[in-house]
Amino acid sequence: MRGAEPHASRGSDAPGAGRYQRWLYHYRKEDGRPLTFGSQFTRLVSVRMFFKWLARTNQVLSNPASELELPRLEQRLPRAVLTAREAEAVLNQPNLNEPLGVRDRAILETFYSTGMRRFELAALHLTDLDAERGTMLVRQGKGKKDRMIPIGERAVLWIEKYLREVRPGLAVAPDDGTLFLTKDGTPFVLARLSAIVKQCLDRAGSGKGGGCHLFRHTCATLMLEGGADIRFIQQLLGHVSLETTQIYAQVSIRQLKAIHTATHPARLARASVGADGSQTVRTGNPEVVSLTQAGTINDPPATRAELLSTLAAEAAEEEN
Repeated sequence: MRGAEPHASRGSDAPGAGRYQRWLYHYRKEDGRPLTFGSQFTRLVSVRMFFKWLARTNQVLSNPASELELPRLEQRLPRAVLTAREAEAVLNQPNLNEPLGVRDRAILETFYSTGMRRFELAALHLTDLDAERGTMLVRQGKGKKDRMIPIGERAVLWIEKYLREVRPGLAVAPDDGTLFLTKDGTPFVLARLSAIVKQCLDRAGSGKGGGCHLFRHTCATLMLEGGADIRFIQQLLGHVSLETTQIYAQVSIRQLKAIHTATHPARLARASVGADGSQTVRTGNPEVVSLTQAGTINDPPATRAELLSTLAAEAAEEEN
């Protein structure tokens, strides 16, 4: 609390927490619209977790936010989530006979594999990809935090193809090392990334609207259906609170990579070639390793509704 003496906040401030909740309810954006219940929910959960941590570490005598009633959320999936088949159809839309088509395929594969935010992809640097380990460093994501996340083998192959065959022809001096470049050799503005995704969505004919955030929703939802632990998905997406930081600190990127490989739909199909040259495809969930099996703290994870609500709130903020 700004200006407060050390430990001056050891008393309960439940009225203050309640005032913040009422402020959120009555707050109006520049266009006059209120915050959605999902946005209010996300902010209030952060406050509750922060004060819970303060009470646990004896910074305050009690948790003044423990009695806050969170807005009731609708128990439903996000309005537009692609199936694995629909996602593949969208990925196949760029014209691979053109250099920019290869670039666009690499961009779509990155969105689908990692679930990263639009501004995070636009800020990727050449040095952020570790192709050998199958990881990507997201610098200064939401909350100004860096995080290391897994990226699928197929996405890595498309990025490498783009780097080998396309980016050298796009880059202009001085090259600042931005990973994905426009046809003019400049970093992407966010609206242009959305336009690429929307164009591919329209061509695929899925009938589901959306932009870059649709792949973030899709990645999270399909991995949940594939058996991934919600806490892993929270770390992949950058939804890390004070309450969960200790859990994630005990999970190595190698363990996260194994879970990603096991549950992401782009990796669920395995093809094998018989002696006669025939190809069979085995689908289904391989053995899924949960975070508790990997030796982490067995704390209660966020619920599916809370995860999807956070995603919905992010999508609303991106649209506005």
